[in-house]
Amino acid sequence: MHSDRPLRPMNRRGFIGAAAGISAGFGAAALLDGGRGLTSGTHGTPAATSEQAMQASTITLGNVTISRVVEYTGPVGMTSREFFPDSPEKLWRQNRSWLSPDFWNPDTDAVRIALQTWVLRSEGRTILIDTGAGNDKFRPYAKTWQYLDTGFLRRLSRAGVRPQDVDIVVNTHLHNDHVGWNTRRQGRDWVPTFPNATYLIPETEFTFWSPEHRSKAKDPKAALNVWEDSILPVHQAGLVKLWAGSHTIDGNLTLDLAPGHTPGSSVVRLQSGGDRAVFAGDLLHTPLQLEHPEFDSCFEEDEKQARTTRRRTLEWAADHKVLVLPAHLCGHGAVEIARNGSRFRIKKWAGFSPI
Repeated sequence: MHSDRPLRPMNRRGFIGAAAGISAGFGAAALLDGGRGLTSGTHGTPAATSEQAMQASTITLGNVTISRVVEYTGPVGMTSREFFPDSPEKLWRQNRSWLSPDFWNPDTDAVRIALQTWVLRSEGRTILIDTGAGNDKFRPYAKTWQYLDTGFLRRLSRAGVRPQDVDIVVNTHLHNDHVGWNTRRQGRDWVPTFPNATYLIPETEFTFWSPEHRSKAKDPKAALNVWEDSILPVHQAGLVKLWAGSHTIDGNLTLDLAPGHTPGSSVVRLQSGGDRAVFAGDLLHTPLQLEHPEFDSCFEEDEKQARTTRRRTLEWAADHKVLVLPAHLCGHGAVEIARNGSRFRIKKWAGFSPI
């Protein structure tokens, strides 16, 4: 069990240690260090969420502090082959010793993920990267996220952040589980949750999911209501800043396009002092994709482009000692990697509390 008290910030030296010299035959299997997630529910049923396990925990990289605020952790009603169609069942079984229980339930074959917001404090500003699924949202084609009632804002408060304190919201892309807390219900209306923030959205992504263009998506109905309840209200409030190509947030943080998962998917790169990190959005959904970056999730708009972007980003991260922070990893949530031939292996898990 974890305390509800905010954890003492940790710097890079506080990362959880892992054996760097792992033989190629073991890969990440030898590296999980006993951190355990919550007990999963059955396939198709969201797991019960422990409020204590949803606390924020914090590390420091250079002059930037990073807090992990979790909205949800558990199964999402998909088996490993449903989530990753090209991944053979045998591969998951072979990696059972380290994928279970944090990332996969071998008894039900259910993949486990987290919804989490990365809270950054940089150059005097408070920055949120992605805003999860949100409460009270009608999601008929994503029922795991439908009509949620979580304590996300309370957890955000435990990280020392009130909605009015947020200066910047980054939406790495506009899928429903990355924009939900852009807004909250007020009476019959959807209003910006973070009224003083600038919402940074890639222009390509904004155009792709707009009502006049989203019919080009593989599954247009998956975006049902998302534009209307989570994007349009912040745009109409004059809070959205569209960007193209790349965008400098401040001296520590930049935004770059990373297309494939969606046409306008993006990543946030951090460089401060001698530390580097990349907030990788949905470039990967399971650490098994580190050892097998050729496997796509079922949600890629352009699978070939997604694989190219994933490999390019992971190669850069491995070559430059970059901490990788995907949007959806359970466990310790963030990882340093090294090359392992044409694949990658895990060097260290970050110092966030495991979930």
